[in-house]
Amino acid sequence: MTAIETPEAAPAPSPDRLHTPVLAWFDQHARDLPWRRPEAGAWGVMVSEFMLQQTPVSRVLPVYEQWLARWPRPAALAAEAPGEAVRAWGRLGYPRRALRLHGAAVAITERHGGDVPSDHAQLLALPGIGEYTAAAVASFAYGQRHAVLDTNVRRVIARAVSGVQYPPNATTAAERRIARALLPDDEARAARWAAASMELGALVCTARNEDCGRCPIARECAWRLAGKPAHEGPARRGQTYAGTDRQVRGKLLAVLREAHGPVPQAALDAVWHEPVQRARALDGLVADGLVEPLDGGRYRLPSA
Repeated sequence: MTAIETPEAAPAPSPDRLHTPVLAWFDQHARDLPWRRPEAGAWGVMVSEFMLQQTPVSRVLPVYEQWLARWPRPAALAAEAPGEAVRAWGRLGYPRRALRLHGAAVAITERHGGDVPSDHAQLLALPGIGEYTAAAVASFAYGQRHAVLDTNVRRVIARAVSGVQYPPNATTAAERRIARALLPDDEARAARWAAASMELGALVCTARNEDCGRCPIARECAWRLAGKPAHEGPARRGQTYAGTDRQVRGKLLAVLREAHGPVPQAALDAVWHEPVQRARALDGLVADGLVEPLDGGRYRLPSA
């Protein structure tokens, strides 16, 4: 096992002393989520990873179930217009993820015979898939050994290993080195560790009001042992929504999702009072490929 690289002030816990208690905790407390069931398959895992980005599980669950019922295989989604993916995305937010998932489904159908590839490099080559999603699918769907670094995992590593309250705003090379050093050597155990450390961050080692009394590695946690020093990095800003272009974009998309044909400009104008912001939001949706302008000042979800 590779030694863990940590700041001098933070005692580095042994990887083995983290694995066993976290995996045992996960065995008892893991949520029964549909994408964790064997029948989900690699496509179900991929769909969940796209949907769960910046979106809580409670909002994802109903959309996920409807999505897989309608498009149980990548080819089924690829056969539909991308606008249908945007329509089915509903109010999950960040709807460009729907277009990217549709693009990935098309590529999987064309390049891999409709089966989500197991090779990490092939996953990474799919449109709309970055390092995190490729590692997550390879690990969770195929049981491979990869460092899966989402916000929850990064927070667990920051506290337990590096002795700080929060990770940097963007993933660093140092975090990746620590995450790789933490991976168990055995592939199946490494994949289980990836899921378990993510669940620990989601349920116990949360961003606020962490529950150290329920944490299986509290005795090993460098941050707790250091007295829980306060965050010293850049201020962490909560995301705002009301009154933003994101809100306006959401309102405009809602009209288009509910329509059965092209929508006139007047119908879009009615959803937001401020014309400059409304026009900016609509222009952004068109530029992102989420809305298709037609002749006569009409708009629709993308057809191709």
